Amino acid sequence: MPDIFLSYNREDQARAKLFAETFAAQGFKVWWDVGLQAGEAYDEVTETALRTAKAVVVLWSKKSVVSRWVRAEATLADRNKTLVPCMIEPCERPIMFELTQTAELAHWQGDASDKAWVAFVADIRRFIARHGGRAGTPPVEAAPSLREIIAEPSKPPETMLAVLPFDNLSADPEMAFFSDGVSEDILGRLSRGSKLKVIGKTSCFQFRGADKPKAAAALKATHVLDGSIRRAGGKVRIAAHLTEIAGHTTLWADKYDRGLEDVFAVQDEISEAIAEALNATFFPQKTAKIDPQTYDLYLRNRSYVFGAENMRAKIAALEAVTRIAPDFADAWGELAHERALLRIEAPIFELAVMRVRTEADLARCLALDPTNAKATDAEYQLVDPFGDFMAAEDIAKRMRANGQNSPYSQYLIAVHLESVGRVQEALGHARRGAELAPLDHIVATMVGQVLMWLGRRAESRAIAERLLELLPDNLYNTANLLLVRTAERDWAGVDALKDYPLRELSGLRGIAGVARAGTPEARQGLRAAIRRPIEETGYADIAPLVFLAHFGFANDVFELLEKSKFGPSGAATDVRGINAYRTGLPFHAEYPELRKDPRFPKLAARLGLVEYWLASQKWPDCVEHVPYDFRAGCEAVRHTPKDRFGV
Repeated sequence: MPDIFLSYNREDQARAKLFAETFAAQGFKVWWDVGLQAGEAYDEVTETALRTAKAVVVLWSKKSVVSRWVRAEATLADRNKTLVPCMIEPCERPIMFELTQTAELAHWQGDASDKAWVAFVADIRRFIARHGGRAGTPPVEAAPSLREIIAEPSKPPETMLAVLPFDNLSADPEMAFFSDGVSEDILGRLSRGSKLKVIGKTSCFQFRGADKPKAAAALKATHVLDGSIRRAGGKVRIAAHLTEIAGHTTLWADKYDRGLEDVFAVQDEISEAIAEALNATFFPQKTAKIDPQTYDLYLRNRSYVFGAENMRAKIAALEAVTRIAPDFADAWGELAHERALLRIEAPIFELAVMRVRTEADLARCLALDPTNAKATDAEYQLVDPFGDFMAAEDIAKRMRANGQNSPYSQYLIAVHLESVGRVQEALGHARRGAELAPLDHIVATMVGQVLMWLGRRAESRAIAERLLELLPDNLYNTANLLLVRTAERDWAGVDALKDYPLRELSGLRGIAGVARAGTPEARQGLRAAIRRPIEETGYADIAPLVFLAHFGFANDVFELLEKSKFGPSGAATDVRGINAYRTGLPFHAEYPELRKDPRFPKLAARLGLVEYWLASQKWPDCVEHVPYDFRAGCEAVRHTPKDRFGV
């Protein structure tokens, strides 16, 4: 049973040592923990010493008053009536201890003859004499432990706002485009710069009409914004209401009667009113006014379309919008975004011209709205799939700053991190995107893919199989599921995928066939099939090389790369586009052969990865898991020239 338990913040350890040594020199038995590490050293011995000490001397300082552990010790001592506080520097004590008599020893530096010190020691002796007999006696009611005292109160659930598609109450069914457009623009304004979490459009807009009451539970929303739009001639009435789900309380409601030329002002007013209702800070983006017909044309051409022909038609419509409304930033952003996506499916000989046009659209959009989400997306699509990872990193930083509420921004950050080998980190952003848009098949596919990349097959498979039922035409999800089932040797599952459209995934089906056969002949057939186009064209795609190494031909890979460049196969058209050459696959958990080879850093240098790792000092997950010094290997090849796609 110590006479004195010394409570202090570890940054005041030098001062605490003076107290402990001087107390001990004057005959007190002192308990203090010189190895205290912000709570990590607390165990049964520490707690017992605190509860049984005759006096608990708390050294208040600017550091200790904000230390949860020192405050917890003081609280427990106060309850046990053993608290003897002391000020070792001027500071504001916690309010609950303001009325407790406290010694002033800010000036004291260890002089045992100091008058204030002598008086303090005398007070402690009298205190121990009066109260020491009770020290260590359990109170009548069991006192809480330190960890119970220090536990922070449970945080209220985060606000998660769902903006549902406003109902079209007009007789004209074409007004559905207008209703969705107003809802989406409000959602976008709330997302940008907001402290709230706002669920993405793809998830929210699945709930319409009679399904709206199901939205809050399905999306795990704490608040729902809903409304309706009625249009008559050149006038529009927009009604909106904000509901807090837990209490079934309408926090805010209003209606707006405006001419169509004022629709953007209405959207801003609604956004600002919601911000006030939720006591948050939003920064709604102002948009140039455009005529209703042009706005309708813009709204009709914002949704995703598939296929080069449909994409070109959408681009033509958006070009018309930008000619009529040259200061309409969102239209320029949508146009840049669509051009960038078309590059994935366009013939190779068109890519250079398309890049120039996309960059021009981007420049116009960013001059009007530097935080436009679609523009940022387009910027990322324009970055070369290898060689410009620092540029991609810069875009990812802007996405982190401006895209906290954008599921697609989180998706693209995950793509970038996966491409540079930071797969563990990618999972957090993929999950964040899925949290914002839980029913978005693109984002959910990314979560499943990253889990597979990490070797977490069961989790990846569960996501992929659920999405296969919901969205059987999702090419990317089918590809991921094919790889999962192949890794698990689930050949019946692989066969079941023959009924789903795999389009350009015949190569992956071939990989599954080789793995299934498991014969030297099958592997040699794959080897010949991969080597032949590389030797004929002098260009190699990274993905086949990863599979070639996986089936035992790593030496072939490095031999081929000595005389080949990275890039497309050399055909006049390449429907897979530049995204086919992203560099994530070498970091896949199921295919470690290339990265475990000491020759891998040179391959990574040619891809531009080594330059990125050395410049950023953000290393891939594999840095500690390969049988050689990865960092030293990268340093040795840092001057290796990069291959460039060049389009």
